[in-house]
Amino acid sequence: MAISHNIKPDRGLTTRMLMTGFFLVVLYAVLIGVLFLVLKSLLLILVIAFGLLFCQYFFSDKIAMFAMHAKEVTPQQAPELHGVIDRLCALADMPKPRVAIAQTDVPNAFATGRSPKAAVVCATTGLLRRLDEREVEAVLAHEISHVAHRDVAVMTIASGLGMIAGLLTRVMFYSEIFGGGRGGSNNNNSGGQLVIIEMIVLLVSVVVYFVSFLLTMALSRYRELAADRSGAILIGQPSQLASALIKISGEMGRVPTKDLRAAEPFNAFFFVPAVAQGAQDQGRGQGQGGGGFSFGSLFRTHPSLERRLAQLDQLEHELGQAR
Repeated sequence: MAISHNIKPDRGLTTRMLMTGFFLVVLYAVLIGVLFLVLKSLLLILVIAFGLLFCQYFFSDKIAMFAMHAKEVTPQQAPELHGVIDRLCALADMPKPRVAIAQTDVPNAFATGRSPKAAVVCATTGLLRRLDEREVEAVLAHEISHVAHRDVAVMTIASGLGMIAGLLTRVMFYSEIFGGGRGGSNNNNSGGQLVIIEMIVLLVSVVVYFVSFLLTMALSRYRELAADRSGAILIGQPSQLASALIKISGEMGRVPTKDLRAAEPFNAFFFVPAVAQGAQDQGRGQGQGGGGFSFGSLFRTHPSLERRLAQLDQLEHELGQAR
């Protein structure tokens, strides 16, 4: 699956992406079938469903860039950032993605785009201001690994299904479908049947949204670990990535709450989730670290900080022995 000669494919990630894709196809078919009960027009359903999916897939990079107030930058506008990306792509032996900077104080980075050829790697001004050059390189190596693994496109499609199901749920819930203006006694039977159908549609939409959300979160957690591994091995310094993780996680608590809330919808794509340190602490060692399972861990976009640091510490030890 990888496009880089020096970033090895992650078999665990590839398997999970294939499984997630299969289950999402099943969920998509279920959602289309349920929509047919209401709209009675397969053509209209396919136009709506595939239209939304098409927009989400082909314009995901533009949507993310616009929402994060990010702009693509040239080597003349950001020579240091381009220099880091150039070095990483040379190390990875892969094509260079486009480079962008997001004007936000939230210290973070993300990769987006439907394919490696359409990929964009973006760093925020908050990240560039807070980290030194070696730490920035480590973070961007993590994001380059996402591009090489092709997991960005799978995450985009997965989030697209959840968006469609969530939109349908809200429409069904807020459109006064339960009895509003349905007429007199002659239509009681047909009205009752319609209410039952609409309740089924609402229930299935909620279930599809919930299941697709869990699938997306599970894939997101694993892909972050895979990118941590590949990025750390690429630069040969897991300690730099660990340092960046600790620094960014600590700095999140200093970012205004309104900025964190604005960035929160993109947490699944960020290097570190846009939440304050206290909120991250609640998930440490639970289900993703070394301390057992918790129900709340199912809803997390990233592994716990301890889980990521433990993996990087192990890699540092392994690379030290290999030298």
